[in-house]
Amino acid sequence: MKYTQLGKTGMRVSRLVLGTMNFGTRTDEATSDAIMDRALELGINFFDTANQYGGSHHGLTEEIIGRWFAQGNQRREKVVLATKFYNEMANAVDGPNDAAGVSAYKLYRSLDASLARLQTDHVELYQMHHIDHTANWDELFQAYETVMAQGKVYYAGSSNFGARHLAFAAAAAEKRHFLGLVSEQHLYNLTQRLPELELLPTARNLNMGVLVWSPLASGLLAENALTVKTGRRAQKAAKLSNAQRQQIEAYEALCQSIGESPSTVALAWVLHNPAITAPIVGPSSVQQLDEAVHAVELELSPATLSKLDEIFPGPGGAAPEAYAW
Repeated sequence: MKYTQLGKTGMRVSRLVLGTMNFGTRTDEATSDAIMDRALELGINFFDTANQYGGSHHGLTEEIIGRWFAQGNQRREKVVLATKFYNEMANAVDGPNDAAGVSAYKLYRSLDASLARLQTDHVELYQMHHIDHTANWDELFQAYETVMAQGKVYYAGSSNFGARHLAFAAAAAEKRHFLGLVSEQHLYNLTQRLPELELLPTARNLNMGVLVWSPLASGLLAENALTVKTGRRAQKAAKLSNAQRQQIEAYEALCQSIGESPSTVALAWVLHNPAITAPIVGPSSVQQLDEAVHAVELELSPATLSKLDEIFPGPGGAAPEAYAW
């Protein structure tokens, strides 16, 4: 496994993040435990979750991780743990304050509830799961400063923010002499390259880490994407246009020609971008996790990268040069 620093922090994290969204829903607890054990064996030290994960049982995923930590053998000490808050939680008692969004009130309560489920006294990275356009940065950063002083949170992060939101947050943090957001978790893959226009350049300028969710485009960039018959991948494949199906077919043919699996190439392509800290992988089996690790070592040739640009053209680079004279 390879490691890098998370944005402007000195904390070192693996170049793959173990995503846990399927734990307790598509993946039973015993298999989830085996995946987490194997992740540590492979050198993956960065785990990502969220308070809402668990299907209709919000918080179930965090509970599974907490029970795994409780098994001992320094499991907790070996993990850089990230979780998120923003969404409504089933059976919450906060009334109108449980509505989707962020506030100091919600941060304090959501964090304490997550720590209880995770059976830990801190998380390394606490992320806002989505932008709240009504948020007051002084309120939020004061709350973050408080939980950091208490040792409950080490770093603040965001997810699904726009480039302008990262800039607004950075300006507010600088006024407070506060470290601010150290990472952004964002959708990015060969089929979704719009972040190259604004988000990724902004994150690099602000020295923020970028964690990538859905690097395999919900499985469309994985093996047998067009032939699978059941599940979410089949549903997404059924909605593809003829042009999109031709893209996937050309992509699969390219992967076959270089002797690599489509999922490995998709992950390696994300890792090739210097703005990216790590893609988040969500394996449903130990075997899938073992296969994902190969992407960290795979160097795509200039010819392969050029061909991928032909199949999945991006926005043309960073703004404004991508569209202005």
